[in-house]
Amino acid sequence: MDFMFYGVPTLMIVVVVGVAVFVIRRALRIRRAWNSGLTAEARCLRTYTTTSGGSGDTSVHTTLHHVYEFVARDGRTVRFEESGGSGTILEGDFVTVFYSEGERVNATAHRPSPVRNGLALAGILGFLGMFVVFCVGFMVTYSHVFEPIDDMFFGGDSGYSDTDYGTDSGTVDGFPEGWEVTTESP
Repeated sequence: MDFMFYGVPTLMIVVVVGVAVFVIRRALRIRRAWNSGLTAEARCLRTYTTTSGGSGDTSVHTTLHHVYEFVARDGRTVRFEESGGSGTILEGDFVTVFYSEGERVNATAHRPSPVRNGLALAGILGFLGMFVVFCVGFMVTYSHVFEPIDDMFFGGDSGYSDTDYGTDSGTVDGFPEGWEVTTESP
């Protein structure tokens, strides 16, 4: 039973930390492309959409994707895909892309917007951080509130004694020794 209250929140924290790492790496990759100062003219090779949701009463969300190709300064032909681009860019159109050189070329067709990128990153990380705080708080609350009750019924040893709860276990009934229970009939 404790797995439900410790294992599941821990697993959720691990997933949230993984999402945070992914979001940070993506933001740094885009920032690196913007800060490199390198631009090129790219051709849009393909546009397509993906949909998600729509089962039951959920709404459908559609995402527009573009596939671009350009020639880098060192002569390499680079092809990349990017989601969330402008709906006015069609197949065959030419756009300016920002990219960084290296073994792996980071490129984006989004216009530089470091403030917007930073605010989005801070908002996402703030939400994920609050989720982690909630999970940790849940586990701490469970350990302080419900484990003593669990130990009382199932006899576990959590380090708590009966005197911590103000009970006197002098007799089987829980009444102090010398205490008499009288029953009066009306």
